[in-house]
Amino acid sequence: MTPRTPSISSDWRKGFWALMITQFQNGFSDLALKTLIVFLVLAGPMPEEERNAYVAYAGALFSAPFIMFSMFAGWLADRFSKQRIMTYVKAAEIVIMTFAAVALHYENLYLELASVFLMGCHSAVFSPSKYGILPEILPSNKLSWGNGVLELLTFFGIILGTVAGGLLAAHMSHDRFLAGVALAALAVAGWFTSQKIPRVPAADPTCALRINPITDLIRQLQQMRKDRDLWRANWGNTGFWFVATLVQMNLTIFAKSALHLTDDQNGYLNAALAVGIGVGSAAAGSLSRGRIQYGLVPLGAAGLALSTIPMGFEGISVGAFSLCLVSLGLMGGFFIVPIAAVLQYRPAPE
Repeated sequence: MTPRTPSISSDWRKGFWALMITQFQNGFSDLALKTLIVFLVLAGPMPEEERNAYVAYAGALFSAPFIMFSMFAGWLADRFSKQRIMTYVKAAEIVIMTFAAVALHYENLYLELASVFLMGCHSAVFSPSKYGILPEILPSNKLSWGNGVLELLTFFGIILGTVAGGLLAAHMSHDRFLAGVALAALAVAGWFTSQKIPRVPAADPTCALRINPITDLIRQLQQMRKDRDLWRANWGNTGFWFVATLVQMNLTIFAKSALHLTDDQNGYLNAALAVGIGVGSAAAGSLSRGRIQYGLVPLGAAGLALSTIPMGFEGISVGAFSLCLVSLGLMGGFFIVPIAAVLQYRPAPE
C-alpha cells in the first residue's frame, strides 16, 4: 500500500482546532450521559446482582454499535466528505440528547438505556470520520502530534464528562430533566463547531455501498495484511480498546463494591485513568518530533502490563489504586498514539 499524500491547506490550524473542540465535546457528552445513567442505576432500589447487570448492560449498549455499524460508518467516511458526515452526526446528537432528557424526566430505565445505545450509534458513525480526516487536514510531519492532541482532548473530555456525570447523579437526581437539557445544549454547541472543520472532498465518491459488513471486513483485512505495519497496528489498536473497555466497565462496579466509594469519588477514580491517558498521549505526540515513533509501542505495552499488577493486591488503598490507574493511562497514551498514526498514514487513499 502507498501512504496517502493529500494536499494540505497552509491554513490548517483553524480547522484542526475546530475538530479538536468538537471531539472534546463529543467525549464529554458521551461519558456524562453514560456515567449519569450508570450512577442512577447504582443508586436505585434493586438487588446488587441486578444492579450490576444493568451497569454491564449500559456498557454493552454503548459499545455494541461500534461492532454493528463501524464498517458502514467507514463507508460513509469514504463515500462522502468527512466534515459533512460529522456535521450530520452532531445534528443527530441534538435529537438523541433531547430524547435522553425526556427519558430522564420520566425516570424510565429502559428509555435511558436506549439513549445510551443511541449515543453509541452516534459515536460509532462519528469515529471513522474523526480519525480519517486528520491526515487530510494535517501536514504529514504533524500527524503524530495531532494524534497526541486528539487523544489528550478526547480523554480530557472523558475526565470532565465522567466527573460531571457523577456530580449530576449526586446533586440532580431529583431534577434529571435539566441534566438532559444541559447535554442537549452542549450538542448544539458541538454542531456549531463542526461547521468550522475543513470541508474536505470525499476520499472515494464512487465507493459502492457494501451491504454485508462481514465480507467487507474480510476484504479490508486482506488488504491490510499486505502491509505488515498496518496489519500489526490494526491488532494493536483492537487489543488496546478491548482492555480499555474491560477496565472501564468493571471500574465503576469495583469502586462501589470493593472500595466503597461514593458517586463523586467514583467519578474521580475514572478521572485518574483519563488523566494518565491524556498526559501520556500529549507526551507521545511531543516525543514523536514529526515522525511515527514505533519504539513507544513496546514501552507502552510493558507499562500497561506492569501497571495492573499492584491493582490486584489485597487491601490496596484508594490512593495507590488511583496511582496505578494514572500509570495505566500514561502507558496507554504511549501505546496508542503511534498506532493511531500508523492506521491513518499507511493506507492508500482508496
